[in-house]
Amino acid sequence: MTDLALFDSLLAASTHPDPAFPRFHPRPAQGWINDPNGISYINGRYHVFFQYNPDSARHSQIQWGHVSSPDLVRWEEHSVALSPQAGGPDSAGCWTGVVTSDDGVPTAAYSGIKDHGGHSQVVIARGSSDLVTWKQDGHVAASMPADPLVTAVRDPFIFRFNGARYAMQGAGLSDGRAALLLYTVEDMDSWQYQGIWLTTADPVAAQHTPAEIWECPQLVQVPSGEWVMMFSLWLSGDDHEHANGVGHLIGSLTSDPATGLPVFMPSSGGKSDLGRDFYAPQIVQLSYGSADAAPGSAPAALLWGWANEGPGRDGRRGRTQEEIDDAGWSGVLTHPRVLSVVDGALAVSPAPEVEAYRGASVVTGAAGSVALPGFAEVLVRGDANSVSGAVELLLGSGTDAQVVYSGSLAAGEELRIFLDASLVEVYRAGSVATTLRAYPAPGEEWQLTLPAGTTADVWELTLPA
Repeated sequence: MTDLALFDSLLAASTHPDPAFPRFHPRPAQGWINDPNGISYINGRYHVFFQYNPDSARHSQIQWGHVSSPDLVRWEEHSVALSPQAGGPDSAGCWTGVVTSDDGVPTAAYSGIKDHGGHSQVVIARGSSDLVTWKQDGHVAASMPADPLVTAVRDPFIFRFNGARYAMQGAGLSDGRAALLLYTVEDMDSWQYQGIWLTTADPVAAQHTPAEIWECPQLVQVPSGEWVMMFSLWLSGDDHEHANGVGHLIGSLTSDPATGLPVFMPSSGGKSDLGRDFYAPQIVQLSYGSADAAPGSAPAALLWGWANEGPGRDGRRGRTQEEIDDAGWSGVLTHPRVLSVVDGALAVSPAPEVEAYRGASVVTGAAGSVALPGFAEVLVRGDANSVSGAVELLLGSGTDAQVVYSGSLAAGEELRIFLDASLVEVYRAGSVATTLRAYPAPGEEWQLTLPAGTTADVWELTLPA
C-alpha cells in the first residue's frame, strides 16, 4: 500500500468476507499480526505499530505495520513502517520496540536480530513528522551485554524519571531467573548499560510475575502516583500459547542516593488479564501539559494487547492452522485500555472514546436469557442488594453451546462486555479485563444468561458517522 492509499481500516473491515474478522479493532485485512509496538501520541495523532507479516497468516519475516487515529475511533492504515534490511542488524526481523520523540524527531528503538537464533540488539530508526516514512540505516544503540549471566535480551522500553531518560529490556539469566536490564539514554544513538535492575529473585516478583524471560517490559505511572511494571511471562516451549500470560507489579520509583539511578520497589502485583488469549501488551504514558499532550486533566496510561488465534482453550472451539491459513489473517489488537490503581490493585477499563461505537439500543433492563448480536456492547448490572449465580456468555445453543465466559457478579457491581465477531473483551469495574477468542459457526448466535439480581442493557456496535 502506498502512502496515498490510506483508507479507513474500520470501513474496510465491515466488508471483510470472513465473518470472524473483527470490525471495530483496526488491523490489515490480510496477514499475521502480533505484539503492539511503538504506541505514541505525536503531533496530535495516536500511532499504533504492530509486528506484521503481510504475506502470510503465519509468524515469519516480521515487519512493523502501522495505523493511526486522531481520536482512538477513526483509524487509518499506513504503509509498512519498518522492514528487515538485508545484511543489517535486523535482517531476521524488526521485533518489539517503542517510538519516542527525540528532540522533535520521531524515533523508533526496536529489537533487531541479524540471523535466526542470534542475539537481539537495539536498533534505531528515524521517522518523518507524520510517522509514515522511516529511515533505517542499521544503527545499533545497544548490543548484548558482556555479562555472562545474561543469556537472552529483548524488547526495549523507554521511560522518564526525574527529568532523565532511561530504558530497560527484558532478559533471561543463566540461572533461570527472568530479569530487567537498565540503561541510561542521554543520547538515543548510544545507550549506556547500567546492569541487572530487577529479577524474579525479588519475592513480590517471584509471586506475581514468574517467568524464564520477562518479555515486553513496561513501566508507567498512573494518576494516583503509583508505578506499574508489566511483563509478558515467557516460558520455554510456549509457541504462542503463553500459559503464564501477563503479570504486573505495583510499586514506587525512587532515586538511589549513591548513583541517582531509579530504584523500583514492588509492593503488590497480579495478573494483568484473566483471559488465555492475551499477550504482549504495550502501554503509552500520556504526559499532559506538553505540546504533544492528549486532551485531559491528569497523567494517564493507555494499553493495547494482542489477542492471537488458537486451537481453542477452556472448552472454547478454536481454529486450526489450516483454517487460519485459509482465512488469510491472524491476530487482533484489543481496544485501548486505561490503567489505574484502585485500593492497591490494578484496574483496567476501556478508553472512554470507544463508546463512540455504541449504536442502536437492542434491549434495556433485560433479565434471564438475552440474545446478542455478533457486534455488541453489553452492560450488566448487579442489584444493590444481592446477586445469585454467574453471568454466562454462550455461543450456540443446547448441548453444543460453548461457555465462552462465566463470572460471578457482586451486588452493585458492573460488567461491560464487547463482542466483535471472534473477539470478546470483558471489563469488570475496579479489576482487570478478560480477553477471549471464540468463532461463531454458521447459524450460531450469542446468548447471555443472567442470574437472579442482574439486568443487562445491550447496544449494537456501529461505525461513527
